[in-house]
Amino acid sequence: MRIRIYTPHSTGPFPLLVFFHGSGFVLCNLDTHDGMCRNLCAGAGCVVASVDYRLAPEHKFPAGIEDCLHAPRWAAAHAADLGADPMRIAVAGDSAGANMAAVTALRVRDEGGPPLRGQLLLYPVTDYRTPGTPSHKENAEGYGLGRDTMKWFWAHYLNDESESAHLHASPLRARYVFGLPPALVITAQYDPLRDEGEFYAEKLKTAGVTTASRRYDGVNHRFMFWVGVVDKAGMAMNEACEWLRGVFADPH
Repeated sequence: MRIRIYTPHSTGPFPLLVFFHGSGFVLCNLDTHDGMCRNLCAGAGCVVASVDYRLAPEHKFPAGIEDCLHAPRWAAAHAADLGADPMRIAVAGDSAGANMAAVTALRVRDEGGPPLRGQLLLYPVTDYRTPGTPSHKENAEGYGLGRDTMKWFWAHYLNDESESAHLHASPLRARYVFGLPPALVITAQYDPLRDEGEFYAEKLKTAGVTTASRRYDGVNHRFMFWVGVVDKAGMAMNEACEWLRGVFADPH
């Protein structure tokens, strides 16, 4: 498993963000998310470890989440080599990568790992495609990511539809989400994943997890790729970086 390291222009040790890229558990890689990781590194003043976890369909569930659980454990053990502080670690991801981040936070709580300061979830996948949410229907087509594409992604990721109910596939279906690190959930108005992201934020809040949730209107899925082109992408990136600086600075 490859991990690409981004380091701020300053003197460490720095906080450490373990980042999992999206695209439907099937596509994308370290290069597609290079710009996003650079923005997070510079904006939040943290080392970013971008994880090249195994992808479906060659490596179906749970191969990817096994890699994602190993990544913060490895990073904490090697923090000195990375110029990072092993006591200031957070996880982040976009889309399916945000699913990986949310699941990693659950597994660190349940199975052990470095204490996490936060989980940054950018327009996350949190639930299986059926029965679907209102935003699945409203934004089923015409806005980039569509309902049929999500059906295709899930079919490639899971070995069998029965796995969709597992909390490590669909964290929204987790019975208990207490004791998790603080979260920032960012969603987009014209995104089929909008509602499941917001439902997960509400679930965290109800369980007493410190959670901020922000919907950006007028934009669609993956809009944070367009920093420097779309104003709201820059606004969302600034909000994410400010939030990360806050959780990393928290003396708890």
